[in-house]
Formats: sequence, C-alpha cells, structure tokens
Amino acid sequence: MSKQFDVIVIGGGPGGYIAAIRAAQLGFNVACVDEWKNEKGGPALGGTCTNVGCIPSKALLQSSEHFHHANHHFAEHGIEVKGVSMDVAKMIARKDSVVKQNNDGIQYLLKKNKVTFFHGRASFVKAVEGSYVINVAGAAEESLLGKNIIVATGSNARALPGTPFDEERILSNDGALRVGAVPKKLGVIGSGVIGLEMGSVWRRLGADVTILEGLPTFLGVVDDQVAKEAHKAFTKQGLKIELGVTVGDIKSGKKGVSIAYTNAKGEAQSLDVDKLIISIGRSPNTIGLNAEAVGLQLDERGAIVVDADCKTNLPGVWAVGDVVRGPMLAHKAEEEGVAVAECIAGQHGHVNFNTIPWVIYTSPEIAWVGRTEQQLKADGVAYKAGSFPFLANGRARALGDTTGFVKFLADATTDEILGVHIVGPQASELISEAVVAMEFKASAEDIARICHAHPSLSEATKEAALAVDKRTLNF
Repeated sequence: MSKQFDVIVIGGGPGGYIAAIRAAQLGFNVACVDEWKNEKGGPALGGTCTNVGCIPSKALLQSSEHFHHANHHFAEHGIEVKGVSMDVAKMIARKDSVVKQNNDGIQYLLKKNKVTFFHGRASFVKAVEGSYVINVAGAAEESLLGKNIIVATGSNARALPGTPFDEERILSNDGALRVGAVPKKLGVIGSGVIGLEMGSVWRRLGADVTILEGLPTFLGVVDDQVAKEAHKAFTKQGLKIELGVTVGDIKSGKKGVSIAYTNAKGEAQSLDVDKLIISIGRSPNTIGLNAEAVGLQLDERGAIVVDADCKTNLPGVWAVGDVVRGPMLAHKAEEEGVAVAECIAGQHGHVNFNTIPWVIYTSPEIAWVGRTEQQLKADGVAYKAGSFPFLANGRARALGDTTGFVKFLADATTDEILGVHIVGPQASELISEAVVAMEFKASAEDIARICHAHPSLSEATKEAALAVDKRTLNF
C-alpha cells in the first residue's frame, strides 16, 4: 500500500527542500525524498550546494583568506605575526562542521514544517488515475503516491571525455573540497566559478596554480570591463591563466597528472601537476529517475523540459533548479521551488530571470545583475554608463581593499537601470541593492538620490549611479 501525499518533492537541495517547505506552509501534505548520505550513512540534506558546492567552498575561501591576511596584510595594521602555518586537516574539519550544521538545519526545518522525509533514491514507477507512484530505494523500500511531483534532482559535475574523476588526482568540485594537503602544483581546466574559487583557495595556501581555459576571453559572461579588472587582479595575485587553449591527452600516474595542450598560438605545451581540477560545467541529474516509465520529456542534454512556470509535459509533474533550463544557481532553484508550490496552490508564482544575481566569491568578489555592456550593444539598446572606483571610497581604504569598482548601465532615454556590475570588496552583499532597484524598475537617479550610510562600501553604489549623469561627488 502506497503512502499518499498531496506533493512529493524528489531532491533535498535548495530547490527541493524550499519547495517542500513552501508547499507545507500552503497546507499540503508533503513528502521530500533525498538520497545524499553523510560519512556515517545518514541523511545529508542540502544537495550539491550544501555538501560539495556553495557552503563548503565558502568555508574554505574564508579560511584561506584569513591565512593570506595573516601572512601578507596583518603587518600593515601593526599586528606582528611570525611562523604562521596552515593545518589543512583542521581547515577541512571546520568545513565539514559547517556543512553538517547546514545539513542538520535543513532536516530541522522539514520537521518543523511537518514535511515527511524519506532517505533514499526516488524514481517514477507509473501514473495512476491523476497521481504518480514513486519508489524510494533506501534502507527500507517505500512506495509513495502523489498528486503533484516536483523534481529537483540537481546536477552532476561534467567530466572531460575519456578522463573520469578519481577524486584523488583528477578532481571534480567534490574532490577539490577534500584535498588533504596543499599541492605544490595545481592545474585547473575551466576558468568558471568553481575553477576560480578553488584555484584561489589553494593558491593562497601556497600552491602554484595554472588555469587552462578553452575560450579566448576570460569570464565571457561577465561585463568586459569587470572581467579585465578581475583578470588583472588574479594575475597579480599569482594565478596563471591561459586562454584559448585546446586540451589534449591527460595522463594520471603515481607522481601526478600530465596535461598536453595547445596554446592560443597553436604551440604544443605540457603541464605537470600534483592535482587537476576539472571545472567545465555541470550536467542535469536525471539518471535513475526512470522518466521513461511515465513519459517525462527530457531534452538532448538530459534536462527536464519545462515551460515558463516549470511545468513538464505531464499533468501534475513540475521540475526546478539545475535539472531544468536556466542558470545553475542555488538561489534560482529556491525561487523556482517557491513559485511551483504557489502555482500548485492556485496562486501566481513567478521568477524574474532578469533580476537573478550572479556572484563569484574570489578576492576581489565579482557580482552582477541584469545585462552587460556587450549584451546591450548586441541588442542595439541605447544606454548610459557610470562607474566609481573603490580606490575613492573611504570605507574601502579603511579596510585596505580598494581593488575594483561599481558600474551602472541605464537606459539612455528613461534612465531605468539595465544592469549593475561590481568587482571589489563584499560585492556579493552590495549587489542586493541593485536587485531590489531593478525589481521595482528604479532609475539610476533613484539610487543617486537615496542617502547611503557613511562611511560604507555602498556609497560606491550611489556614486556609480551619480556617474551615469556625470556628477560624481567624490571622484
């Protein structure tokens, strides 16, 4: 006999657990199924984000940044420190503790909201009179029956053809977070978010890091001006970034990994490293879902096909997050999870893709929302631009971190904000003001007229908005 629910959520990552909680808040009887296991075999809710993505990477970035400051910047503040060393095992243990706190927190939230949790792998069995039978393969086999199914199974790291991850020398994001000692030489294929963040962590701890990128441009999705500033900063820090390369044979042995590649000039090159991180994107995770059993439509990438409201081709079946179209971002998945739960309840859930913020947690941080300058040019949109450097910001000077700037792009006629791009200290926090402004269709003048606290980094946002009208006050 199947256990019956109004809503069954498959996946306990950001999209899944948030969808389950919102559905429960709306009065539905909800089940959430997730198979992720901790080291003891127990549930580890939170998906890739919590276990091997957003959360652990930020923990390591914080630890490595503290180490870097102790070695290179404390003296500027009159703090004399000698013999600073990094206990990598302890750093990794702290990261694991942060992850566990989040795992436990999500489990508590499900219990608090009366969501029934099942630990195991869920798959479709069949459709039955407007509902779906879901099998849960775990410590105990379970059969569930749900009127509405929300698939939130996330994504998996994509390997290079012929080069599988062994998580010892050839690493995905998972293995990159579990390195037991600082490698002397670290290679990274792909200069995206994961590659830059993990490269930054181990570079700060003393690794010689080389990043190989196939595209001829650095951070092509980022505003050109921001990308150039970031490239300059990363290179100055010691990251070696080679663009326009073609990767050839990769050989892994007891002594490390050897990568053959052709550089942008067409010259044959080789790189020998102790560890190699492959960071070339992620693939939707639909393996084992048994989508064919109910006729759930997938595209050529294995992603679930959905419409603007995250509806699939099947009545009552929805999908959110990395497993569908759109950016693979945890906060995008969360917003879709909420929207779907509200649509099931007959409300009008909606996600505005034009105001989803993006962040790269390097130093300097990079954050943006809306269109880049190159996109506006390609779209033939008449715009005005204004920017303000952190070098002229009092709080940034006090922090000792004046790299970068804030940049506004506004419609040439209406002054509506079309994009905001930040490279510099705490960009991840500063971008929220721009997101709010764009959601309310604010103009650059609106931000320029709002009082910002002094001294604060956010004053750079105000000044960049003023710069759109060529009337900055502090530069």
